[in-house]
Amino acid sequence: MIELSDDIETLARKIATARGVSLEDAVAWAIREGADRSGLGRPRRRMTSAQMLAVGDEIGALPLLDPRSPREIMEEINAL
Repeated sequence: MIELSDDIETLARKIATARGVSLEDAVAWAIREGADRSGLGRPRRRMTSAQMLAVGDEIGALPLLDPRSPREIMEEINAL
């Protein structure tokens, strides 16, 4: 078991309470966050160009909910 200073334990308990999780989960989350920010976490997978095009195709296939042009929509928003 790891010994934590009173200050660190108090901070971990505050994080746990704020996130609504156990003390262990709060400590694990904080360690993962630190690792990710330091570049030590899980490597990010880069999308290939084919994957990016597939996402664009999916978005393009979505139904059009507002037939107005972007300019018309912005004019309405600015008028409010």
